[in-house]
Amino acid sequence: MPKVKICGVTTLQDALAAAHAGAAFIGLNFYQPSPRYIEPASAALIAAALRAQLAAHCPLLVGVFVDEPLATLQEICDQVRLDYLQLSGTEPPQLLAALHGRAFKAIRPKSVTAAQELAASYAPSATRDERAPALLLDAYHPALYGGTGTQASREVVLAVQALVPRVMVAGGLTPANVADLVASANPWGVDTASGVENGNPRRKDHARIEEFIQQAKAAAGKIK
Repeated sequence: MPKVKICGVTTLQDALAAAHAGAAFIGLNFYQPSPRYIEPASAALIAAALRAQLAAHCPLLVGVFVDEPLATLQEICDQVRLDYLQLSGTEPPQLLAALHGRAFKAIRPKSVTAAQELAASYAPSATRDERAPALLLDAYHPALYGGTGTQASREVVLAVQALVPRVMVAGGLTPANVADLVASANPWGVDTASGVENGNPRRKDHARIEEFIQQAKAAAGKIK
């Protein structure tokens, strides 16, 4: 079954809804220009409450960052007690290595060729931790770092999967189309933010979260 990440969570209620629906990961966005930005202190409160209520059933918590220095990454990671860090900017492979397997890179390639080049450059530094994606593949946008509602092409998805294990696919995934992606590409994981919202980027639609996860898992169950 594909691992599901519900990203851009800003409230405890939405985090609990994602957890109860079966999400494996909850994403907390620390990129300040994003409409889904959450302050580290608020994220720490959500993380602590989740772990207190769910204990061993708590989803893994992922911090989303864009071009932050190593010291800032480490500080917020410790403050919130993040399980993993998602690096969504132009971070070099050396930064992944400096985080000792606690981070994975998100890429937004323009083409199949660009996807292959990026995947090859980050693969040697990718985490070996099998609980985490080795790479997150998002849709290309010239100005935005995720949350665009745009899908990556299947050709790009398959090209990256041929080079890197445990690829999580993001970009434009909704309850209406996630089953098609799972059926055609069978990714290790899928990620959604805007796809489970109803116009407000700071709140999730709990029914859409449940439907998204059900559709992803149902499609995976039909793969032979």
